Amino acid sequence: MGRMLIAGVGNIFLGDDGFGVEVASRLATADLPDWVRVADYGISGMHLAYDLAEGYETTILIDASPRGGAAGTVYVIEPEIGRPPAQADRGTPLLDGHGMQPDVVFGMLELLGADAGRVLVVGCEPASVEEGIGLSKPVAAAVDEAVRIILDLVRAAGTAGTAGADTGAISEDRHQADGDGAPAGAPPGDQPAAAEQQAVGNGRR
Repeated sequence: MGRMLIAGVGNIFLGDDGFGVEVASRLATADLPDWVRVADYGISGMHLAYDLAEGYETTILIDASPRGGAAGTVYVIEPEIGRPPAQADRGTPLLDGHGMQPDVVFGMLELLGADAGRVLVVGCEPASVEEGIGLSKPVAAAVDEAVRIILDLVRAAGTAGTAGADTGAISEDRHQADGDGAPAGAPPGDQPAAAEQQAVGNGRR
């Protein structure tokens, strides 16, 4: 079974940018397999780079991800590592670390002769990343949905690893949470995340 790193990133002093940190905090108390590691990296990109260099089959980054949707929309994205941000789909950087500089993180991995493995992003559309502590109402409501999605990804990885199956690939998926954190369905034209997650896989500490 390949190892999986679940990394919460973001700045808790910039409102909804603390989304990844909050989700990672919730997952840290979850009952996860021993091949899954959960960590809160905040804005410490170099720490993340050195940990990634230890070797993980799959990395899930959790972050506030402005993609033009409604605040609180949760995205599941499989970015092309090394692709220039300006060429990203819809003209928006897929890995916007708000000061963490993920492009530098993955560049450092190359210098270290390491590979991040498969990278997935579970992101949330922020309402505000202005200075201040605490998540906005729609983003706070999306935390439970993000936790559920990530647990589904872990389960799918465990099933695929046991069966030795090819887990396939995804491009992007999105969910929106309502005020109490329950999923309110996907926008027209997008695949439901639950269906996409069954095809996602791979490898806590």
